[in-house]
Amino acid sequence: MPTGRVKWYDAAKGFGFVTSDEGGDVFLPKGALPSGVADLRAGQRVEFGVVDSRKGAQALGLKVLDAPPSVAELRRRPADELHGMVEDMIKVLEAKVQPDLGRGRYPDKRTAQKIAQLVHAVARELEI
Repeated sequence: MPTGRVKWYDAAKGFGFVTSDEGGDVFLPKGALPSGVADLRAGQRVEFGVVDSRKGAQALGLKVLDAPPSVAELRRRPADELHGMVEDMIKVLEAKVQPDLGRGRYPDKRTAQKIAQLVHAVARELEI
């Protein structure tokens, strides 16, 4: 059976297209979806049968091979860019936070808020 990726699918209209790994787009009607699946996302890997109809190739008996990539994963920073962010965060912590903590004090409120935002940003990137 051919495999490919969902090019787009509109649940409201009840159809979409799959780009076959062998090349070309295949019409994807709602009736080809497996039971329990009401929607597909672009980029989702699928396996499907193909029948030639009057209007061209049409998918039948679609099987979802993997979960769709999340939007967050698609927008994730490259690892080398995140590496730079972590290095910068370490430098800021060493220069702004560590000396005050070593003297038994917390950084001032304004500095603490800016550093907290930086740490939260790095944490969000790691959680994705």
